[in-house]
Amino acid sequence: MHNFKGMRFPAEIIMICIRWYAAYPLSYRHVEEMMEERGVFLDHATINRWAVRFLPMMEKASRRHKRPVGRSWRMDETYIKVKGVWKYLYRAVDKEGNTIEFLLTAKRDTAAAKRFFDKAIAASGLPEKVTMDKSGANKAAMDEINESLPAPVLVRQIKYLNNIVEQDHRAVKRVTRPMLGFKSFNAAKCVLAGIELMHMIRKGQFRMKGCEKMSFAEQFYALAGQIRPA
Repeated sequence: MHNFKGMRFPAEIIMICIRWYAAYPLSYRHVEEMMEERGVFLDHATINRWAVRFLPMMEKASRRHKRPVGRSWRMDETYIKVKGVWKYLYRAVDKEGNTIEFLLTAKRDTAAAKRFFDKAIAASGLPEKVTMDKSGANKAAMDEINESLPAPVLVRQIKYLNNIVEQDHRAVKRVTRPMLGFKSFNAAKCVLAGIELMHMIRKGQFRMKGCEKMSFAEQFYALAGQIRPA
């Protein structure tokens, strides 16, 4: 694990701390206390730095092992508080509930929705259809994308069909709620990458050698071994 060289604590300690933080509804101080009970003394600010540094690296590495997703997408956005101000987490799942993509944005408008769709399409290819709520900004973003396509993506604005993604938001919000808001946009973006990663592991979205016999924790640690040198 090249990216862990020179760290004061072993990689195993770092991974345990950031996995707990990304997987469960805990604050950094909770993790600090839990480690202290196990004879490991560190500051909650250190855990914060580890999460911000390593969680996005792990999520990026995990993409090489992600299973293909379906072409019928459910897209929606939810709210995340950063420095006391609501920001917007765009997310999409397929009809089976598998995570397609996510993106934290400062604004909720057509440009933000377009960035999200561009990221999702770059990672997973064009969908056949996208279901969303009655948001005019989200519809305008897909209309802009469809203008450049020979065969447009079908857009459905039917709220009840979006229950899958709205329910899926809850798994993310359950973990972020005890955090009481993020101190910076970058920290929020980095930690959310880890939360989404753990959520995808639980949904069985990765294919690695022997992963069917691994626990969720073991899959997380296996992905940590995939981090490439910075």
